[in-house]
Amino acid sequence: MSTISELGDSSEKMVFQPLKILVVDDQVGVRSLFEILIREEGDEAYIAQNGMEAVELACQVIPDLVFMDVKMPLMGGIEALERIKEVLPETDVVIMTSYGAEETLTRAMQKGALCFLAKPFDIGEIKEFIRRYRWKRAGVQATASGEYP
Repeated sequence: MSTISELGDSSEKMVFQPLKILVVDDQVGVRSLFEILIREEGDEAYIAQNGMEAVELACQVIPDLVFMDVKMPLMGGIEALERIKEVLPETDVVIMTSYGAEETLTRAMQKGALCFLAKPFDIGEIKEFIRRYRWKRAGVQATASGEYP
């Protein structure tokens, strides 16, 4: 299934392949919310409940984008981020945390995180982030005001 988005001129249409998005969080409610949002956008959702599962699943499905919680059992998000980036350097990882420790966020960015997303989430912001990510990944430039078509 492809997602069709219209550019500024209604005669132009751009067809996108669905993104493969991996969501990693130990809270079932967070995983379920993201899975619904991702599928509503026409993308493929993959779910893991800890860092170990995330690394294994990422190697199997090669996601475009990963939403990764920081604090999880078995393997935390920073270690999983590092392992995923070692084998899949093109995969973008967004760190999710309710723990705004600057040291943790700085470490995540040094390990290759694209950005971070603070909990609690705003559903509209998550959807907008995925849409903007899709455009950016397709090579479409934002307007001067930072907007995408």
